Amino acid sequence: MILKIVKYPEPVLQQPGEPVTEFNDELRQFVADLFETMYASKGIGLAAQQVGVAKRVTVVDLSLGQDPAQKIALINPEVIHREGKQYEEEGCLSFPEIRERISRAAKVRVRAQDQDGKWFEMDGEELLSRAFQHEIDHLDGILFIFRMSALKRNLNLRKIRKLQSEGKW
Repeated sequence: MILKIVKYPEPVLQQPGEPVTEFNDELRQFVADLFETMYASKGIGLAAQQVGVAKRVTVVDLSLGQDPAQKIALINPEVIHREGKQYEEEGCLSFPEIRERISRAAKVRVRAQDQDGKWFEMDGEELLSRAFQHEIDHLDGILFIFRMSALKRNLNLRKIRKLQSEGKW
């Protein structure tokens, strides 16, 4: 089922997610819905907060649904190692029309649980590293707009207010 993606400044976007404690069919269906919603929106990552649910669940797929082997569901994830730096453009489904360059670690190692509750670790580099960090930020209630310079953030917040006043946000 395709879920509604909430936009900034929806309060749930800045709410840290509650840890998942029950690994059941309801969770598996929610993860499937996150993937379906992400693909319908042409995204490469989607966090539970972006569909109005404050839980520590996120999905990532750099192939945009073209390669099932690249589907990654992260439950209760955390970044356990960061290395290097990259400064690349990012977007966010909760901030349509906003794209800015953001500084992130070039490589990360994440620790998370799968849909059955089994812990695993996974490395990400370049785009995958950025996607992991962006989505885990969502789970911590941190938005990419707050990782921009003050000048870029203020310009983008002004753009959002203008779009809101025109009924386009």
